[in-house]
Amino acid sequence: MSTVRSWLVLALAAIAVASLGLVACGSDDDGGGDPTATSIPEITVGDDEPAFLGVQVSPQPRKPDFVLTDTSGEDYDITAETEGYLTLLYVGYTHCPDVCPTHMLDIARTLDDLGPEIADRVKVVFVTSDPERDTPEAMRTWLDAFDERFIGLTGDTEDLENLQRQLGMNPAQKVPLNDKGDYAVDHGAYVLAFTAEDNLAHLVYPLGVTRDAWAHDIKKLVEEGWTES
Repeated sequence: MSTVRSWLVLALAAIAVASLGLVACGSDDDGGGDPTATSIPEITVGDDEPAFLGVQVSPQPRKPDFVLTDTSGEDYDITAETEGYLTLLYVGYTHCPDVCPTHMLDIARTLDDLGPEIADRVKVVFVTSDPERDTPEAMRTWLDAFDERFIGLTGDTEDLENLQRQLGMNPAQKVPLNDKGDYAVDHGAYVLAFTAEDNLAHLVYPLGVTRDAWAHDIKKLVEEGWTES
């Protein structure tokens, strides 16, 4: 796929995601959920092909200054531990049947393709939106299926909700699926890319990002850093 076509597909996907209110992934929402349960910063889509294929947003969320718990049960200071790295942060949950695993698989395969010179300068941080089911052990097993380097974080409900607010998202919400207690989780289903030089997420990546687009942007952000389109 050409870079121009990739940009058009990604821009249209971003507009579609924003207009749909980012409903719960895999929930088969019948309209009973809250379609405004999550949000995305204002999308900037120009007519010209940009320097990056991700979706530029304004205002740019700052990397969250939070200490959560990693999959080994240790404190993880997000700002300190990811300093100097391109940080791809995603809020999701391991029971998600579609959007979450698709994002993780695409990022993992892209980093493998780019090789260690690039991949070693990237940190992928997965923050659960479902702490009730996503124990550290469950997250570690799930993330290892994609890439053992991926970082999984959890915390108490209040901390996780505050983190999502800091990212410009409304807190995730359960969406009941049946009378047996099964549920999906409505969450911000896009990846935020925090650049190493300023810890701001100038770009977000909704579902529909091609691996070619991921490879283009990750390589450019690592080697050159953020530059205005």
